[in-house]
Amino acid sequence: MAQFPAPTEGILVTYFIVARDVARSRRFYTEVLGGDAVLEGDELSIVALANGWVTISTGGGPTADKPTVTLEAPSDPDHASGFLNIRVADIASAYEQWRARGAEFLTPPIDHGSEIRCYMRDPDGHLIEVGQLLARI
Repeated sequence: MAQFPAPTEGILVTYFIVARDVARSRRFYTEVLGGDAVLEGDELSIVALANGWVTISTGGGPTADKPTVTLEAPSDPDHASGFLNIRVADIASAYEQWRARGAEFLTPPIDHGSEIRCYMRDPDGHLIEVGQLLARI
């Protein structure tokens, strides 16, 4: 089982998302993408996914350390300011496996010359790129 993401030295990066239903999103990242739930809660969960982490929260209003910021799930899935990027060794295999588990892709993988990539969404509409590098960029 994966360890809780608290480094004893250096840094560790996690991808933080806001979900309308934390349990539903946790199931997507564990059951569809194959992650390992390290923390399971109704308002906060953490999933170890390959060599990274996804922190899932219900969000909320301003706090003392972010006094003007409200965290909320995406309101328009066709406008994004960031996305999770997953690199795979075999995109055809990942695409078929995740699609069979319920992932909804925008398109099948498309060859762009130096990489093959496609995009999917999690249950709250967060955009996820899946790509396989074919040549050094």
